[in-house]
Amino acid sequence: MTETVAPAIRTIEARTHGRYLVQVPATPSPWPLLAGFHGYSQSAADHLEALMTIPGSEEWLLVAVQALHRYYTRNDKVVGSWMTREDREHAIADNIDYVGRVLDRVRQEHQTRPTLVFAGFSQGGGMAYRAAANYRADALIILAADAPPDVIAAQRVPLPPILLGRGTRDDWYTEDKQATDLAALARIGAHVETCVFEGGHEWSDAFRAAAGQTLRSLLASGGDVRPGR
Repeated sequence: MTETVAPAIRTIEARTHGRYLVQVPATPSPWPLLAGFHGYSQSAADHLEALMTIPGSEEWLLVAVQALHRYYTRNDKVVGSWMTREDREHAIADNIDYVGRVLDRVRQEHQTRPTLVFAGFSQGGGMAYRAAANYRADALIILAADAPPDVIAAQRVPLPPILLGRGTRDDWYTEDKQATDLAALARIGAHVETCVFEGGHEWSDAFRAAAGQTLRSLLASGGDVRPGR
């Protein structure tokens, strides 16, 4: 009997196009920039809608970035996923480069202030962490998402102050997971403010209020203007 030889696994770069949505404020430019990342099986439109419910967000240029890996739900809606366990390191590098390209394009096409905030929900929270670990930002708003091990292991730039939200009935991002993250973030010197609210794996009014306070504080202080990326 001939022994079966396992196939060789190779990877190759392939060009693709990503989608992002931009909501321009009615207020005069230049605007601070709030860039966000949706959760698993969501779209950029879903996340933009969530960002627009944050009090004070109407003064910010809102950018909702859609995951590169799109698919259909059973009701024929187009949604996305940031990555799977397969070829994860390549996907991380692709996504980080993608975020940088989006930021560059947005800043070319719109008059923005240096103030930048990243926000992410669920799987998109991991992407927000990675964005903040590679591109200088003034705040990081995370809801129901754990800190990726690759971010804890290394950051190209220091993480900005973090607002970390969790619902008390969240079966995925549990109290234990949050405690593990807080310990890991403390080890790398990150400043974290928590918002624990009554609710599940979802946006809540309490978290929106806390996120709004983060945005207001940055505007009141003029933002932590940091040169370069």
